[in-house]
Amino acid sequence: MASNKPQIDAAVRRQLLQAGVLGLGAAALAPRSFAADMIKLPLPGGPDERQLTSAFPQKGTLILQRTRPPLLETPFSVFDKGVFTPVNQFYVRWHWADIPTHMDPKTHTVTISGHVNKELKFTVFDLMRKFKHVELAAVNQCSGNSRGYFQPRVAGGEWSNGAMGNARWVGVRLKDVLDEAGVKAGAVQVQFEGSERPVIPTAPNLKKSLSVDHARDGDVMIAWEMNGQALPLLNGFPFRLVVPGWYATYWTKMLQHIRVLDHEDTNFWMHPAYTIPDNWPHANMKPGEKDVKFVPINRMVPRSFITNLSTGAKVPAGRPELVRGIAFGGDTGVKTVELSTDGGKTWTPTQLGRDYGKFSFRQWSTHVKLDKGDQTLMVRCTNSDGLQQPMTPNWNPGGFMRNVVESTSVLAV
Repeated sequence: MASNKPQIDAAVRRQLLQAGVLGLGAAALAPRSFAADMIKLPLPGGPDERQLTSAFPQKGTLILQRTRPPLLETPFSVFDKGVFTPVNQFYVRWHWADIPTHMDPKTHTVTISGHVNKELKFTVFDLMRKFKHVELAAVNQCSGNSRGYFQPRVAGGEWSNGAMGNARWVGVRLKDVLDEAGVKAGAVQVQFEGSERPVIPTAPNLKKSLSVDHARDGDVMIAWEMNGQALPLLNGFPFRLVVPGWYATYWTKMLQHIRVLDHEDTNFWMHPAYTIPDNWPHANMKPGEKDVKFVPINRMVPRSFITNLSTGAKVPAGRPELVRGIAFGGDTGVKTVELSTDGGKTWTPTQLGRDYGKFSFRQWSTHVKLDKGDQTLMVRCTNSDGLQQPMTPNWNPGGFMRNVVESTSVLAV
């Protein structure tokens, strides 16, 4: 983490105040209108086309998965523009439909309570004044990213590969905030709760927990800024939790409560929701298999993609053709990215771009000569711990943690 100036940046303060004043409006979650444009998503279970929308405030063109609560996917072409995902096309994922449409950054607070020496409350401006500012580049990826490719199909948002994004997050270390409250001996976990609420009173509020040691590792942070801008409301304004290397279910938006627990958190959102077969990094089982032990989803695994070519593209044959893309190592850095043009029989290393840190996307590129006809390009990432993407896809009933080697079929002419 690199430190920023400890005082409040005037431009960011203006952005925060403007965002608080504008909010999303009373009809924010009933979009103004939908674009007629469609995008092809050849998901095995269909539909083959999805609607594009630019109707959500503070957001550009995104793939509409659901309106309430909003599920908006980043079109995959966006990832070819650079390492960092544009804020206005950063994907959106909420669980409950009752989402605040206005947040006043001057009054909204996060409360730190539970197994601590003293209960504390902070606004975003309190955090900015009180604690050292830090910046970290990290991928935020939905646990169910690419769920639409699971076969047999499973329930849930049928995402393609765009339920992810990479940003430079600016905020404060969670460790510093917890140390200010004073974590008592015997603390076990730290629980996080945001401001979204279910429409049915008996349904459980979304709450997620990390071990105390993880919460205080110096990487987990409370962020108010992404890619040089105040968080959009749909991405968690005025501040959210950032848990680098872990799936986005832990990245609590519109953070409202931080509770230090002296016991294991057994609430619904830790178990049975968001659990995986206990065989990380595969998270794999057979459909219908019984007596499988499940544990809460946790660390991400490596992934890589081709971004400048899509399936069905025509490319010149017999001369060097540029192929480029992005990769990330999951919970650690990218060691190598390799490309295959023969169905995975042989692999050639690619050139890695600038390293923005072990939790960030990393660009890669290479040139290949292709014979005429149909060709299948495959890309795989190996992370700094030696973990490599598998050649066969996993399956689990949650549709979580897909990271199979991706294939892109092109026509060389």
